[in-house]
Amino acid sequence: MDRVSSFDEPLKKLLGGATAKVMAEHLDLHTVGDLLHHYPRRYEERGKLTALADLPLDEHVTVVAQVADARILMFNNGRGKRLEVTLTDGSGRLQLVFFGHGVHKPHKELLPGRQAMFAGKVSVFNRKMQLAHPTYQLLDASDADEATEAVDAFAGRLLPIYPACKQLDSWRIAKAVDAVLPSAQDVVDPLPVALREGRGFTPLPEALLKVHRPQTKADIEDAKARLKWDEAFVLQVALARRRYADTQLPAVARRPVADGLLDAFDAKLPFTLTEGQEKVSKEIFDDLATEHPMHRLLQGEVGSGKTMVALRAMLTVVDAGGQAAMLAPTEVLAQQHHRSITEMMGELAEGGMLGGSDRGTKVVLLTGSMGTAARRQALLDLVTGEAGIVIGTHALIEDKVQFHDLGLVVVDEQHRFGVEQRDALRSKGKQPPHLLVMTATPIPRTVAMTVFGDLETSVLDQLPAGRSPIASHVVPAKDKPHFLARAWERVREEVENGHQAYVVCPRIGDDAEEEGKQGKAKKKAAEEDPEKRPPLAVLEIADELRKGALAGLSVEVLHGRMHPDEKDDVMRRFAAGDVDVLVATTVIEVGVNVPNATAMVIMDADRFGVSQLHQLRGRVGRGSAPGLCLLVSEAHEASPARARLSAVAATLDGFELSRIDLEQRREGDVLGQAQSGVRSSLRMLTVIDDEEVIAAAREEAVAIVAADPELEHLPELRTVLAALLDKDREEYLDKG
Repeated sequence: MDRVSSFDEPLKKLLGGATAKVMAEHLDLHTVGDLLHHYPRRYEERGKLTALADLPLDEHVTVVAQVADARILMFNNGRGKRLEVTLTDGSGRLQLVFFGHGVHKPHKELLPGRQAMFAGKVSVFNRKMQLAHPTYQLLDASDADEATEAVDAFAGRLLPIYPACKQLDSWRIAKAVDAVLPSAQDVVDPLPVALREGRGFTPLPEALLKVHRPQTKADIEDAKARLKWDEAFVLQVALARRRYADTQLPAVARRPVADGLLDAFDAKLPFTLTEGQEKVSKEIFDDLATEHPMHRLLQGEVGSGKTMVALRAMLTVVDAGGQAAMLAPTEVLAQQHHRSITEMMGELAEGGMLGGSDRGTKVVLLTGSMGTAARRQALLDLVTGEAGIVIGTHALIEDKVQFHDLGLVVVDEQHRFGVEQRDALRSKGKQPPHLLVMTATPIPRTVAMTVFGDLETSVLDQLPAGRSPIASHVVPAKDKPHFLARAWERVREEVENGHQAYVVCPRIGDDAEEEGKQGKAKKKAAEEDPEKRPPLAVLEIADELRKGALAGLSVEVLHGRMHPDEKDDVMRRFAAGDVDVLVATTVIEVGVNVPNATAMVIMDADRFGVSQLHQLRGRVGRGSAPGLCLLVSEAHEASPARARLSAVAATLDGFELSRIDLEQRREGDVLGQAQSGVRSSLRMLTVIDDEEVIAAAREEAVAIVAADPELEHLPELRTVLAALLDKDREEYLDKG
């Protein structure tokens, strides 16, 4: 049989149609290879065969004994039942106990006189030794040889427990694995022999056998070490090949020009750049000066001055005769960026206009909701090259949009965009443009290496001078309602001191959302159980605050369903200080910059993720006055949700929070939809715990690809890569 095809064999050939159908539909397992990579999630220990007279306490044992008697007892006023079984083996007696739904099967099978093997952990109850819910296997007392064989196979084993589903439990999956395990001998081992032997790894066929049918705990550790390494290594090779291929692409070098737009801009800056901004700018300028496309990820804390760094990169490209495009995830953010960039540049943003600088360029905005005339003018400015800088939403990606000479693409808040969108904008350059990806969601190093492994990383971890500290507190609204009342008093005090505040809610709360059966069902559920109430809504909270706690203050709302002109008008008035309190959804999460806003109250804070709370909090404390962030929650004090909020209140370090976030959420959520290819290939590796494995695998991968980019001398590795990178994942890496 061909070494590759045995792994690609459809399961229905070996297991029969019904089992294969359940595996495909409920566990996403289709081939022999899929099932062999469906690893046990834990192992149940069965102890050595022990006589009842010699049972050790707190240890896993296996006993062979006869049922002396069995009886069902009711407890909890007849609501609960318990099955008690007494065993004997001639040397002593032992009690077994089964509860709840677990009593039905043993009650039918463990009849007095039956002989069976039982495995479990020995405990003491009412001064008697017992096994609670042991696993067992009935023996045929008439066939002594068969019984001995069965005991040998059963006792002292590590029993794999598989991720299962309602339609297919773990032991049936174990039987299916037994049927396909012989195919593990045909597996292609992707590791170069020198690497495998140098690192002392078990060969892959042996690792698969050990992970599914371990004889000892050491077997499991051996297998895990090898399988984790493979996942990290194959992925890092794929990313290293992408990086290598990018270095082979042509790009126009965009070198800084003396006395150009950048120098004019730097000369009028009212402050000096931080050391971090200088360092990261140099890394970017060095990349822009090369003749292959820059691929750089810029991570920076909220407010660390990423936009300033990106703007200086854009000005460098304009100086060198190219154009720069900045892609923002929302219209509010695109407008905000456009406004702040034109303000920072002043007359330099009015190139070709009356009163504009002769060294200036045009900075245009392009969003989906612009009027026809303004849109037509913006498109014309791009195609003629009149506009050196364009800031827009995904309206920039549409076919109609053409550039004179696109030299740099800046993507803001990467996690909001699929890789397709990034790619569509990059394809508008005559040659591949340089790419700068920015995120204010700090990403732990291992995730950056795994998810953005094809991007070089720069980190801005210094806040610019003049940024103020932010105090954060959890407000337990249910246990201590007077704390919430005090929170609104604090907002009032901030406004009386000449400042402004945000109130953030998870939901908009207009009728369109509440209509229909779903809305009614939710309302009914909320009445029966307050825990299930819908999240608090902008429109309701704004109304309550205007009539109650913040009466007399100017309270306005901002949310995604408002007309863009309306949104822009509210943001302008808030920025100008004409609005005291802005009640908003998370549309303000990224990029909104109002230095006079010092307080933020986040309602139902437990309904937001850790990084989202950190992003939101970064909207305050942007000026010279200290910031205040109040996390309002009705979650119970001992709940994981409250623990999460306490973690956010305890630190302003985004990298620390991103670690907490990763530990608390499923990894897949963190890696996100755009990275689904990576996510589905990680079964054993966890990016937060296996930092050393990932870093070492990356190092080996880089060395291998540098020596042999096409992997011509490593056909096995090439074969496995091709299998891992099915079409979707290949596209993910291509577009990354």
